[in-house]
Amino acid sequence: MLSTKTRPTPAPLLQPGETVVLFDGVCKLCNGWARFLIRHDRQRRVRLAAVQSPEGQALLAWAGLPLDEFDTMAVIRDRQYWERSDAFLEVVGQLPGRWQPLKLLRVFPRRLRDWAYDRIALNRYRLFGKYDTCLLPTADHEKRFLKAQG
Repeated sequence: MLSTKTRPTPAPLLQPGETVVLFDGVCKLCNGWARFLIRHDRQRRVRLAAVQSPEGQALLAWAGLPLDEFDTMAVIRDRQYWERSDAFLEVVGQLPGRWQPLKLLRVFPRRLRDWAYDRIALNRYRLFGKYDTCLLPTADHEKRFLKAQG
């Protein structure tokens, strides 16, 4: 079972039922994950926001998560959010059928899943590298990224 956290108000910037994945925009592994989601989420069930963006910062603040430490991925929908391995599994649940076997990772206790997740997250820059700045989406992918109306 996934650990869902609930807030008293709906997440800002999101339409009802909309799901957003918050990721570290300078992490090469995290950017690869974002590109993977864009490629495989053909039904456009999830949107993306870099934690360094104004939209990402607003959502982190709403969830009560640190605004300057990006050691976790978060998934937000309506009044709910998930972190770490639960966030990964929540996103996998939104992907097409061929990716559904990854949900079998739920059989492992959360403590073990989060331990493995943390080992990768805490060493991701050393293992995969880091960009100097947050990468911007390409023009054809831009609509997949959450943008504040302004």
